[in-house]
Amino acid sequence: MSQHDLKRGSGSLFSDSGQDGLLHRAFLRGEGFSESDVRRSPVIGICSSWSELNPCNAGLRALAEHVKRGVYESGGIALEFPTISISEPFTRPTSLFLRNLMSMDVEEAIGTAPIDGVVLLGGCDRPCRRRSWAP
Repeated sequence: MSQHDLKRGSGSLFSDSGQDGLLHRAFLRGEGFSESDVRRSPVIGICSSWSELNPCNAGLRALAEHVKRGVYESGGIALEFPTISISEPFTRPTSLFLRNLMSMDVEEAIGTAPIDGVVLLGGCDRPCRRRSWAP
C-alpha cells in the first residue's frame, strides 16, 4: 500500500477513494466492521493499558467500550489498541524502565496510526494505600 499523498497518522486513509483507501477499508471489513462503519469520521484511537496482571487497570476494558459507544454515537469510529500495562507489585526488580518503554510505545503508535484523535486510558502502577488523616 503506497499511502501516496496521504497525511501521516490521519484517518483519511480510510476515506481515500483510490486503491489505498479500498485496501485500508478492506482490512477493517475483515475484522467485522460494516461497509458504513469503515467510512465513518473521525477515526478515534483508544489506547488502553488494560491487563488482568494489573488490578489498577482491570476496569479499563469496560471503560473502553463506553468510549467506543460515545464515539460511534457522535458519528465517528473508535479503534482500540493496546500498550503495555505496568503493575509495580508484579514487576521485578522495578517498573521504572517499563514506564519509559510505555511512553515510547504510545507515542510511536499514535504518530503512525491512521487516526484523527486519541483517548488514552491508563491507571496507576502502584497499589493504592489507605491513609488515615487525623484532624
